[in-house]
Amino acid sequence: MAQDSRTVVKYVLGILALVAMLALAPFFIASGLMAPGWAVVVFVLIWLALFALGCVWVRRKPLWVIPLPFVAVAVWLGGMSAGGAWLGWTP
Repeated sequence: MAQDSRTVVKYVLGILALVAMLALAPFFIASGLMAPGWAVVVFVLIWLALFALGCVWVRRKPLWVIPLPFVAVAVWLGGMSAGGAWLGWTP
């Protein structure tokens, strides 16, 4: 019985991480308010790749999905900050 409850908790955490990835989607899509079009395409493709990876991992290794929203935030925030500092992106 304890093994079953641990498995359920793992899947619930994995699904919550995927929900967090969905919550981050508007930030990636709205990057066009500051970033040029090519950068928005890159950001959206990165988000899609991370989300697809999470969908695959949630079935096999659900705990591996948990860091993906943190990786997505780091990529988006780092990319937008770097673009603003080095490429002159402004809102």
